[in-house]
Amino acid sequence: MLIKQMSVFVENTTGRLGELTRVLADDGIDIKAATIAETVDFGILRCIVDDPEEATKVLKAKGFTASITEVIAVELSDKPGGFSHVLEILAKEQIGVEYIYSTIHSKEGTAAIVMKVADPQAAADTLQKHDVRTYKMQELLKLGE
Repeated sequence: MLIKQMSVFVENTTGRLGELTRVLADDGIDIKAATIAETVDFGILRCIVDDPEEATKVLKAKGFTASITEVIAVELSDKPGGFSHVLEILAKEQIGVEYIYSTIHSKEGTAAIVMKVADPQAAADTLQKHDVRTYKMQELLKLGE
């Protein structure tokens, strides 16, 4: 089960991230999970939104550079070793993890993380074979409701 993630290049200037989030808010688009990595000149906002195609279109119209990437969202046991269990499964299958971030909401006793991996479909299939829950897009969006 693959999730669509939006990535946006954001100039590293005061107020630019606020402008980006305002554009999304004005179009009724909600950010459900996010991370930002920055360099001296720019940052890359990676996020899960309720309508990635619309969000990308709206941001591009306002001069932002945005794209969509497939990632997986995984449910972990919220206890020591919950995350390492998932990473060990992927490592055994030689599936590399490029980056991760957590969602804003999860269910009690669990944590939900978003993972960018070398082969999202292989990772999802592998984790499901090991009884690790992966979220569909609509399930992820409903966490915390």
